Amino acid sequence: MKDRLRRRKRKGVSPDSESTGKVGQEKQAPEAGQPAPLQPSYLEAFEKERQAAAGSRGEQKFEVETQPETPATPPAGAGAAMGEQPKRKPKGVVILAIGLPGSGKTTWFKRRGVTPLSSDLLRTMLFDDIEEQRYQGLVFSTLRSLLRARLVARMPWNYVDATNLSPKERKQWIHMARGFGYEVQAVFFDVPIEVCLERNRRRERVVPEDVMRRMAAKLKPPSFSEGFSKIVVVRVKQKGEEAQ
Repeated sequence: MKDRLRRRKRKGVSPDSESTGKVGQEKQAPEAGQPAPLQPSYLEAFEKERQAAAGSRGEQKFEVETQPETPATPPAGAGAAMGEQPKRKPKGVVILAIGLPGSGKTTWFKRRGVTPLSSDLLRTMLFDDIEEQRYQGLVFSTLRSLLRARLVARMPWNYVDATNLSPKERKQWIHMARGFGYEVQAVFFDVPIEVCLERNRRRERVVPEDVMRRMAAKLKPPSFSEGFSKIVVVRVKQKGEEAQ
């Protein structure tokens, strides 16, 4: 009888076993309160991320890039847009652009000769109207399906051009990419709202100012805790400041 009880205990499955898929996984702590809405202040908001990258033994990278005076810069290849491939060998890289309308996201891709998965392009393809806003759920579910197809096809470099304002909006992209064994990197356009508004007024498709300010209030900088392995901060060049 005792022998049978011992055998039953040995057959029991631990809640932290391979059969549950939880081996070695850390329990997630409840999320702390969300930080205050970001009003771009250049590198001050990223000091913690810089320190985290400095102490990560090369596993996390933090870079700063200054927008050029003119977008007429010779394009680089798609694979060179974010620098060298990481030393670790994931299946590839997914790069998320993060920033307000008018912050320079689309220009950043054009300068590098990259054609990203774009919510604006998809609205044009689906509805013949880049300003169509009634089907946001359909637009982004289709955009995620397109990224998934690229990951299934093992495409090494993948770029997503959308505002991606909050960690909640970025979470699905990160979860999908890492689930397929891809590294996820961020390009954050840390551009003051006043600069974005000025550029927005000169665009053919103008976003209302009250909408822009609401978006600015939602904007949160990316962090390594979200799952990014590399963060590039793109900022505007100030008068008297040398380009970095």
